[in-house]
Amino acid sequence: MAEIKEFVVNDRRKFTPEGDARPDAPPSEPKAPRPETLQPVAPPPDQYNSSAKLNGPQAVPDRLAEPTAEAEANPELPAPPTDEQTNQAKAAYDATVDRLDTAIRASNPNMERMPEMTFDRLIQSVYMQAILQLGGGAEPGQTPQIDLLGARQSIDMLAVLADKTKGNLSTQEDQLLQSALFEARMGFLEMTQLLARQAASKQGPPPPPSGPSIVR
Repeated sequence: MAEIKEFVVNDRRKFTPEGDARPDAPPSEPKAPRPETLQPVAPPPDQYNSSAKLNGPQAVPDRLAEPTAEAEANPELPAPPTDEQTNQAKAAYDATVDRLDTAIRASNPNMERMPEMTFDRLIQSVYMQAILQLGGGAEPGQTPQIDLLGARQSIDMLAVLADKTKGNLSTQEDQLLQSALFEARMGFLEMTQLLARQAASKQGPPPPPSGPSIVR
């Protein structure tokens, strides 16, 4: 018959049935602090404010050590590209455009090369877009397709260009921009008035605007 060894039962309960703490209860093991109770460790005083003391790639750039007013006003604004990145992107873009033009001319020998983009062409493009959105591109006898919200946005784009380029344009550029903005606004007013009269009298669709007069 196997020998039965004696064993001892230890009562590890910390409280008595009445809820009182037992004097012979084993001490509680300390628990790890919860993550939200941990206090951040402050960096050394001069770690980020004395970039001149650091050498090599560990140096903190000035624009990170002292955020600009624009970055503080727009905390989610991404960092601008470096000059090297900008030059590389432009070189790659120009090379791709040149290859595309070469391929297009090879398949269409009589096709002229696309003209270079200028400020005048930019204004004319946005202006023409507004006129088309006001129904100016409709053929005679066709119902014009009117996009008032799109036309409003295009006109507002011209207004932004006029505001941001004020004092930085030649006399010819300024006259072109002011004329485009004036005529686009007048076309918008004409179309909204026609639509209002149409809704009041329940007549047919309004005629398209007279068309652009400043695009050369």
